[in-house]
Amino acid sequence: MSPPDSSPPDKGAEAPKAVTLTEVKYSLPEMLAELEAEKGSAMFAMEKLDQAEIGKLFKAKKPARVKPKS
Repeated sequence: MSPPDSSPPDKGAEAPKAVTLTEVKYSLPEMLAELEAEKGSAMFAMEKLDQAEIGKLFKAKKPARVKPKS
């Protein structure tokens, strides 16, 4: 048999440890070149089409014309 663990039991209510943030720097010319490449790709064009179709789904529908009663 192994000896019992002498460490204190874990508490689920403990506060989470603080997250350290690190600074990340990107090269603007590289980002712009990447953006231009994405704009020219077929996938970007498909995303633009998909957005238009999705917009149509959520657009308010016009009420149908009602025939006047005679």
